[in-house]
Amino acid sequence: MKKVAVFGNAGGGKSTLSQKLSQITGLPLHVLDKIKFQPGGAAVAQEDYQQTHQQILATDRWIIDGFGSMETLWPRLDEADTLVYVDLPLYVHFWWVTKRLITGYFQPPEGWPQNSPIFKSSLSSYRALWLCHKYLTPKYRECIQQAQSTKNVYHIRSIQQISQFLELIEHETNFSDF
Repeated sequence: MKKVAVFGNAGGGKSTLSQKLSQITGLPLHVLDKIKFQPGGAAVAQEDYQQTHQQILATDRWIIDGFGSMETLWPRLDEADTLVYVDLPLYVHFWWVTKRLITGYFQPPEGWPQNSPIFKSSLSSYRALWLCHKYLTPKYRECIQQAQSTKNVYHIRSIQQISQFLELIEHETNFSDF
């Protein structure tokens, strides 16, 4: 596990999972929302985002959290040696976006650029939920099915599996230290 892509629908806990995974493995974490958006929520130029993304892919160790863009998604999944697909029931994603909206006024969401507009960003997440579920989820599932023979694939389908995954990785990491 040296190049890890963490992906899935909005509000699935990817940023929290990625942060914990980085702490366990020592792999550098790159949060795409912080690369794609400036503090305050304005988007960076697409060319700048793509160049930064490509520079990260060219390194030998990384965890990349998030979607980014269609132009960078599939090359990232191809380059990764480990895929972590967070595929929770849609109602969980919806609830966690709502929870993030409410709590975001008191504490900035994990993985968001500083001073991001909570309400506007949450509305974008709600729109993304349905679009991702309808168009990307079937493609994600097909991708991980095909990748199982060549990559480490973790298909997380429940809240419980998130903590089980992290415990598994922590155990493997601690065991390899001997």
